[in-house]
Amino acid sequence: MPAKKTAKAATATTLGALGIDPYKEKRGEEYMNENQEAHFKAILEAWKKQLMEEVDRTVSHMKDEAANFPDPVDRASQEEEFSLELRTRDRERKLLKKIGKSITSIDEQDYGYCESCGVEIGIRRLEARPTATLCIDCKTLDEIKEKHLNR
Repeated sequence: MPAKKTAKAATATTLGALGIDPYKEKRGEEYMNENQEAHFKAILEAWKKQLMEEVDRTVSHMKDEAANFPDPVDRASQEEEFSLELRTRDRERKLLKKIGKSITSIDEQDYGYCESCGVEIGIRRLEARPTATLCIDCKTLDEIKEKHLNR
């Protein structure tokens, strides 16, 4: 059974993939100050750029690899590969919308606060999930409600 990732490990993995160091909070620092907002905006912009590069690679790959194979099995295999890539890009398209909303939220100085109860979401949670809009307690309640409704 694989070990469960800690929030710290997940944060390091997410930020490391983007080439950004975790935020180092200073003693007595106000939550979501200019430095923190700039940090999260950099994370979101880097993530957005990375996703857009993936879109460009997918388009190039599909153009370059598109072939009309005479063998139906080869053709079906290629179509399945393209279908998988397109589904992935569709999920990323939705993620790009969330990233855009998060960037707007930073610009409006609403970023980092729970949409449901208004408390601070927290630096580490936001580093692990930069598009988070709910604090961990509200997100947990939301998931419990969803689980009970989908029974």
